[in-house]
Amino acid sequence: MSGEWEPQPAAEQDAPAGTPGSVVAPHAPAGPADGRSSGGERSSAADRAVEGEPSSGDQSSTGERSSAEDQEPAGEQPSTDDQASGSGPPFTGEPEPQPQEAEAVEQQRVPDLTSDEALDAALEALLLVVDVPAGEELLADTLEQPVQRVRQALQRLSDSYAESERGIDLRRVGDGWRLYTREVYAPYVERYLLDGQRTKLTRAALETLAVIAYRQPVTRARVAAVRGVNVDGVIRTLVGRGLVEEAGTDPETGGNLYCTTELFLERLGLSSLKDLPPLAPLLPEVDSIDDV
Repeated sequence: MSGEWEPQPAAEQDAPAGTPGSVVAPHAPAGPADGRSSGGERSSAADRAVEGEPSSGDQSSTGERSSAEDQEPAGEQPSTDDQASGSGPPFTGEPEPQPQEAEAVEQQRVPDLTSDEALDAALEALLLVVDVPAGEELLADTLEQPVQRVRQALQRLSDSYAESERGIDLRRVGDGWRLYTREVYAPYVERYLLDGQRTKLTRAALETLAVIAYRQPVTRARVAAVRGVNVDGVIRTLVGRGLVEEAGTDPETGGNLYCTTELFLERLGLSSLKDLPPLAPLLPEVDSIDDV
């Protein structure tokens, strides 16, 4: 040792505080370690604010608002239209038709009957579906045309059918008009309609027809009791041939009543049921049917 005192660095001295020549490091404050860290955080927060990013406090507030919104019922969400207009029903995409527009569309569906050709065609369409002669007033009301114009059109159609020798005639019968088969072609129509129905009736069918003819109106059960067999199929055949038809119900039993038709009299060449001959020997007495 040289005996001279050499000063030691402050960090290596172990002298107590207050000793002359000692250097004591100042105590750091409770805040950031240095000014640079505090300034950096403030700068980062400012940058986030400029870029639109929420700070830690904003994130907490935003999370609370999102949680509150999620708890709202889904059914109360406003529709797109309500958001746009503020109120009113949702828009369906199709505008409601105005009364004038609906009337115009309806008029477009109905053909224009201004010309005589269009009126004649409309009358033909109606006359093809009528079951009985149609009156001029009814046709005029249906087509919304004057009665006089419809009357002239009907006569014009009738003359046209006759001149062209069509297969149909338009005739005025009573107070109405109707289409009929031209008489010269009637045999072909009759052959078509009666094809397969010209076969002779069986003995069972003739007996059943006789019982109905003499005791009409009569129920199916009474006819079956007289004949002693089931007559359901036979009566269906007679109805299909047009010789028998239903005539109401029996007030006592509620069963259907059957009677003969005009075609039955026509086929037998009779003018009324009074012209029927006496009962056939194969049938029981007339009075015995009531006792069954």
